[in-house]
Amino acid sequence: MLQVLICDDDPNHRANMEAIVTKHITTENVEMELVISASSPDEVLAYLEEHPNKRGLYFLDVDLQHEINGITLGAKIRETDLLAKIVFVTTHEELAYLTFKQKVQAMDYIVKDQPEDVEARTIGCVLEAYKRYLEEKDAEPKYFTVNTHGALWNIPHEDILFFETHPRITERMILHMEDNEIDFRGTISKIESLVPEFYRCHKSFLVNPSQIARVDKVTKEAVMVDGSRVHVAAKKISELMGMIGDR
Repeated sequence: MLQVLICDDDPNHRANMEAIVTKHITTENVEMELVISASSPDEVLAYLEEHPNKRGLYFLDVDLQHEINGITLGAKIRETDLLAKIVFVTTHEELAYLTFKQKVQAMDYIVKDQPEDVEARTIGCVLEAYKRYLEEKDAEPKYFTVNTHGALWNIPHEDILFFETHPRITERMILHMEDNEIDFRGTISKIESLVPEFYRCHKSFLVNPSQIARVDKVTKEAVMVDGSRVHVAAKKISELMGMIGDR
């Protein structure tokens, strides 16, 4: 979820920014949320201390009638949110150079006294920030979390060979890696919904296509990169071979 934060001491302008952002979120049905709209930088910093944010979208007024101005606030945000998308909104266009001086790396600098331009520029920043958010999200390594036997495991998807239903115990699964196996409570249908990039090749197996070395049509098995073999239903052979061929 891309979190949006607004800080502006002008209540009318703050309300206008809120309306623009919330309208876009509602009409476009995107993974975004306006989490705080504040008049003081202290409110924003307090919120971030309690709710650490990564890659948020921030609309900051430059002149906040406070000892901390918007540019200094942006610099403080940048210290903890390295991927922050920061947009300054102000009547002081001549102060734009300070964003470079303090190395804030602003996405845009919107001038308040050009109202016909404010909405278009704001929406443009929202669209660009959301595009970057999706790109960064896709680039992140994905993890499968297992809580079992008093231990919590966060396992990168790329390290998982396949999931197998436990051969003797109902509603238990076995997660297979090259050098380890973990059994845990769960069902294959539930796991299938959590790791959509894995493939249900058999009623009892959910396989990671990126970890398949080859598909054996004779034995109807997927041979994994570590040499282990996974049963493949006859009707799934062709589809799985197609997936491997398209890699």
